[in-house]
Amino acid sequence: MEFLFLLIAFIFGLGFRFVGLPPLIGYLIAGFILNAWGFENNDLLQQIADLGITIMLFTIGLKLNIQDLLKREIWLSSVLHTSIWIAVFSAIVFSLSVFGLPYISDLSLTTIALIGFAFSFSSTVCVVKILEESGESRTRHGKVAIGILVMQDIFAVLFLVFATGKVPSPWAVALFLLIPATPLFRRLLDQSGHGELLPLTGFIFALGGYQLFEYVGVKGDLGALIFGVLIAGHVKANELAKSLLSFKDLLLIGFFLTIGLTALPTLEITGVALLITLLLPLKFLLFFALFTKFRLRARTAFLTGQIMTNYSEFGLIVGAVAVSIGLLDKVWLVILALSVSFSFVFTSAMYKTAHKQYTNYKDRLKRYQSNQALPEDLYPSLANTTVLVIGMGRVGKGAFTTLAKLLDKGVTGMDADIDKVESLKELHYEAILGDGENIDLWESVDFSSIELVLLALPSIDDSSNITHQLRSAGFQGKIAAIARYEDEVNPLLEVGVDKVFNFFTEAGLGFAEESFELINREK
Repeated sequence: MEFLFLLIAFIFGLGFRFVGLPPLIGYLIAGFILNAWGFENNDLLQQIADLGITIMLFTIGLKLNIQDLLKREIWLSSVLHTSIWIAVFSAIVFSLSVFGLPYISDLSLTTIALIGFAFSFSSTVCVVKILEESGESRTRHGKVAIGILVMQDIFAVLFLVFATGKVPSPWAVALFLLIPATPLFRRLLDQSGHGELLPLTGFIFALGGYQLFEYVGVKGDLGALIFGVLIAGHVKANELAKSLLSFKDLLLIGFFLTIGLTALPTLEITGVALLITLLLPLKFLLFFALFTKFRLRARTAFLTGQIMTNYSEFGLIVGAVAVSIGLLDKVWLVILALSVSFSFVFTSAMYKTAHKQYTNYKDRLKRYQSNQALPEDLYPSLANTTVLVIGMGRVGKGAFTTLAKLLDKGVTGMDADIDKVESLKELHYEAILGDGENIDLWESVDFSSIELVLLALPSIDDSSNITHQLRSAGFQGKIAAIARYEDEVNPLLEVGVDKVFNFFTEAGLGFAEESFELINREK
């Protein structure tokens, strides 16, 4: 049976990938198809789904800087968005109840507010998945989105504590001892090597944190997140997150299937779910208004708002708890599941063209941004830069350090990840913080001295987008990019890249040439 589940998920995931949509939509549809065929959720699939969420929260913690949560645009935006959304949602649904709509007309105002709270969350699974696929987890809007998600997770934990009356054990105070124990965890990570022991270490940390927190009466998912935070910033944290990536993605297929297998919807239930899905634009507008109010740039507010415009799997958890204690009819679990599924489709489809949407409407959107930008949103200077390397991963950093030695000066590295930029600055290299896909950046800086731009990015979509924006902003210099596969070369050349280096071919060529010199030297 489990093989059939995977087979159907594969077929629908592959089908949606063919039409240019994220495979996760296919997994959701597969769950509903299996449900219609009479299949039900089972313990094994649920355990796989729960494990996927646990590993995902652990990897979020690995990338999280706790100081980011203390910023006003994170914690205050989260509190205000949840509060205002519940009030607006309640007012709209209460108004609709007078029309005698099924499953809505007999709801009390308290129940409506509870449902509004369930729909106030944005999906950690959906948001993180899309950010990782687009390579934007460490960008400004990616970090803001993840910060908001963590705050919402905290709200969910508080609700579960108060709603169920489940008070943490007195031993929960001992969890604070994890802080002085952090050096031990980091030492274990040091000793884990780079092979199969590394992801196993990640599983031990994630599941160990989950079980430890559950044992003292605190939500286990929070434990997995906290353990990730404890070792965030370690030199191997990023490598650990990458080693867990494939495991996490595979396990999360189970999560998407369980949503579809929750229950078989009727026409009336589907209608109510679609009606609630129509409220998603209000969620976006509220996020955008709050973010710009707290001085985020219009582009950051727009992209963050778009990717957060969905409903969450945590809403299902809140709904399940409400049903278990008699506050909500179980039919609302099906409505929640359908609305969450529809919202995933909405976000995936909309965010695919989010950067292009912003480019088209940026003049209107920028009317709402503050004239005084936050310190981390100030645009860098590119004066005296001759060669600009965008993307400071392993390839970009290697190209950057080589060029810096050859040219002595005039080489600048740019990345959207502040940690990478700071590490390069510590080595006394010229590095700046910037998002290459930000059209506002290219329209605001002087790049007249730049002769060559190197795009050392893993995604050809990102490289294509940056190339288009550079050319649109009037850049006349040369652009070089990397490609991992042969079929990625021509698409990059077609958008205006002057030279494309096939990563594996060029690496093999360089390896052969360097090795061949060893023979010639001996002769």
